[in-house]
Amino acid sequence: CLYVNLNNFYFTTHRLADFAEEFHRGGGRVLLLDQVFKYPDWSRELRECYERFPQLRIVFTCNSAMALGEDNPDLHGRVTVYNLRGFSFREFLNLKTGYRYSPRTLDEVRLSHGELAREVLRDTDPLPLFREYLRYGFYPFFLEGGEYDEKLLKTMNMMIELDVLFAKQIELSYLVRIKKLFYLLATSYGTALNISSLAKELNVSRNTVGNYMQYLYEARLINLLPSGDREPGRKPARILLHNSNLVYCINPNPDPMEVLETFLMNALIKDHSVYKGDKNSTFWVDRQLRFRLYRDMDAAQKGYKNEKNSLSVVGKASIGEKNIIPLWLLGFLY
Repeated sequence: CLYVNLNNFYFTTHRLADFAEEFHRGGGRVLLLDQVFKYPDWSRELRECYERFPQLRIVFTCNSAMALGEDNPDLHGRVTVYNLRGFSFREFLNLKTGYRYSPRTLDEVRLSHGELAREVLRDTDPLPLFREYLRYGFYPFFLEGGEYDEKLLKTMNMMIELDVLFAKQIELSYLVRIKKLFYLLATSYGTALNISSLAKELNVSRNTVGNYMQYLYEARLINLLPSGDREPGRKPARILLHNSNLVYCINPNPDPMEVLETFLMNALIKDHSVYKGDKNSTFWVDRQLRFRLYRDMDAAQKGYKNEKNSLSVVGKASIGEKNIIPLWLLGFLY
């Protein structure tokens, strides 16, 4: 088994396919390739490797904006893609407490949230750790110590520079506009999305704003929340940051509801389709379930409605009741 970083200067004068051949001839079985996007013609040569050396297992990393599906004819159908997400609250809780809680499906959380919550409460109080997670638990930097926000800020800039500019082959001169768009979107919570105003602010076309938003989405910096009555690919109804850690990094004193909404959407989008809710709900999930999000139990109880396909989710609650679920438990979906 061999790990190789394709950012190595060696590969400026040596072909990846020739290197893989030499490794395979010497008895190599597993080749781990990091940063393949730094190597020209990476997908074509990977295809050559897969075809010439079927016994050689090749695992490679790439950024989230790179095409690996139908848009990549070299690798489509030849590779299995695994999307590495940030830590879920369940994983964060396990790391912090030493317990080994298992992931749960949305149906399990819906139907058995009281039992599941009591199982955790027998061991620990999840709310203080949940507040920590919202602030700095999504990325692994919290395991390293030091300034979490500084590390996250550097990562955010790298995501824009590599996952957007480098991967999409956009000229460096457009970096300022893309970063400005990201900041405008990140600080727009509570206001209606206005593509025309953004285009005027950036001095670009509406289509360019739409393209930039898609790139930021693919880089996992923002989430695009569609309206339930619109076709996919149309203008999103709302924009949220990808995770709550980004919210705090941009604004140390954010709106509490923005943090909770951002967490809830991030937890749901892995395995579910999430749409903007109507006037009586926050999100519409899988076009079946309506989620109402509340900060505390008092507000949830006042707004409680006994509806079959409706759930109330509460940020400041250790345990729920009826169809009122503590928000932290949605962090067990993966």
